[in-house]
Amino acid sequence: MKNVAIICGGFSSEFDISVKSGTNIQENFPDGYKAYLVFIRKTGWSILLNGIEEQFDQSSMRFFNKETEISIDFSIIYTHGDPGENGKLQAYLEMIDAPYVNSGPLASQLSFDKWYCNQFLKGFGYNVAPSIYLDDRDNVPFSIGIVEKLGLPIFIKPCDSGSSYGISKVSIEKNISHAIQEAFDEGETVILEGFLDGTEVTCGVYKSKNGVESLPITEIVSENDFFDFEAKYKGLSQEITPARIDDVMTKEVQRISKEIYSLMNLRSIARIDFMLVKGVPYIIEVNTTPGFSNESIVPKMIKSAGLTIKEFWGQILQAELK
Repeated sequence: MKNVAIICGGFSSEFDISVKSGTNIQENFPDGYKAYLVFIRKTGWSILLNGIEEQFDQSSMRFFNKETEISIDFSIIYTHGDPGENGKLQAYLEMIDAPYVNSGPLASQLSFDKWYCNQFLKGFGYNVAPSIYLDDRDNVPFSIGIVEKLGLPIFIKPCDSGSSYGISKVSIEKNISHAIQEAFDEGETVILEGFLDGTEVTCGVYKSKNGVESLPITEIVSENDFFDFEAKYKGLSQEITPARIDDVMTKEVQRISKEIYSLMNLRSIARIDFMLVKGVPYIIEVNTTPGFSNESIVPKMIKSAGLTIKEFWGQILQAELK
């Protein structure tokens, strides 16, 4: 029986959400494996054994359980944000020759940065929102120039944060400066995006033994002004699976999602978010560590596809562990 570390926690504001995701995966893990929750904090790593956190040696990926030394055979990284979703953990595990089932360091880092990812995809002909990039909170352009380029409302987001914190939808020019500072509180860089008026959908993509596959598309209808943290995690949104779009658009979104998955050399599960504007799909962002708690979208997609979570991860491991 192979020993698996589901690495969760991390350094972002979504520590608790990451633990919920990791726990859900652990509780529904395929047979033939022993899955352990491993927490990562800036103070160190620990492993959950019988409800108690014990020491975990990240340099050797080993731990002791009742005086028996146990080695981890491979890991699944499920930290939302720093240091997993941005590729740092993947790079570390590769340095110590520890196998893992995730997108690699380059793909993770690229997808994690909303600005660079969208510019990369734009270069390959995919549609993205018009945007402005900021890398210095003390050197922000005048709001009037921002409005002239992007109009109102605009979305202001930290580029390099995996969380839903620090995101604002701004409809009044005088509120732009404050929203930018809030975004800089969560990330080192900030992206300002023009508003896309359409239907928000998202598509899960993964690799099975049959190749790259897509899950049923989910339509997101937020009860808040947009799909923010409360809408995402506190039930203030409708997540309709399958989405209420026609078959032609469904196949087009799934086709683009699988193309991007392959283009960016993603692995395991990914989720790609879109805004459909007058029949044209615009890419919002690419998520290599999408939420996996009971309240999250991907488990609902899996259920709609007629799969259990255990079967789903079984398909991923069958493909990725080759």
